[in-house]
This record gives sequence, structure tokens and C-alpha cells, in this order.
Amino acid sequence: MSTDITATGRTEQRPDGAYIVLTRTFRAPIDDVWAAVTEPDRLARWIGRWTGDPATGKVAVEMLYEGDDVEPEEYTIDTCKAPHQLELTSQGTYGEDVPATWHLKLDLAEADGVTTLTFAQSMDDPAMAENVGPGWEYYLDRLVAAETGGDPAAIDFVDYYPAMSEHYRTL
Repeated sequence: MSTDITATGRTEQRPDGAYIVLTRTFRAPIDDVWAAVTEPDRLARWIGRWTGDPATGKVAVEMLYEGDDVEPEEYTIDTCKAPHQLELTSQGTYGEDVPATWHLKLDLAEADGVTTLTFAQSMDDPAMAENVGPGWEYYLDRLVAAETGGDPAAIDFVDYYPAMSEHYRTL
């Protein structure tokens, strides 16, 4: 693990369940950070691309950095209050065949030219944190690189997993 990469996530019990929560800050206007997490071309730089018509309440998300032959997943748009709040839900599987419901919540706030992104993902099983947490650390660091002029491709997943698993396992 690179010495300058540290696990930052925490777990949080919310009224609707347990969540992994991570925060990143940007010296950028809130509208710019909102665009980075919602516009397909900007999203594709660090995590994936969505297709479809958000007006229907659903989009398909193709993860571009998960390896070959990854099928797009359908996400329901539960809340979209630009540029402050986006909530999505996906029904999928965890691991090989364990059904999972993923609630993703992105909250953005701007103060003094700094935008804070708070990302949260639900966990049907708290044991998921040791795998899911490092993945989101990786992707959010790719977002930071994409938005600060860095190279997201220089972010290497092996620096995150399994190196950060213990941090999340103990939460």
C-alpha cells in the first residue's frame, strides 16, 4: 500500500440501515462537482457511464474499471435535488450469488469555495464493508484525481484492496 493512501471511511447507523460513509473535498464550485458525479462523460473519467433517460426514474450504469464483460446495472433514481442530493438504488448481487440492495447517497455542500461530497452506501450485511469500503476509497480517489488535473489511471486498486480491508473489518 502506498504510504500516502489512508482509509478514510466510517460506518454509520441510519434510520434505514447501516452505511459506509466517505467524504471528499474539492476546491471547486458545487455545480462543478455535481457535474462530475452526474454527467455521463465526466462520470466515465473515474467510475463508469450511465445511459438511459433519467426522466423515467431509472438509468443503466456500466462500471468501466471493474474488468471485462461487466454488465450494466439498473439504478432507480430515488432523489435528485441538483446540485445537493442524489440517491440511487440498485438490486444486484454481492460476490458470486448473494442478492443485495445497494442504496447510494451523495450529498454535496459548498462553503467558502470548497465543496464537500459525502458519499454513503448501504450494506445489507456489515461484513460487506471489508470489500465495499476499499472499492469506494479507490473510486472516490479516482474522482479527486479526475477533478484536480491528475490521472485517474494512475490510481491502482491494489493499493486499496486488500490493504484497506482490515480498517473496514474493524468498524
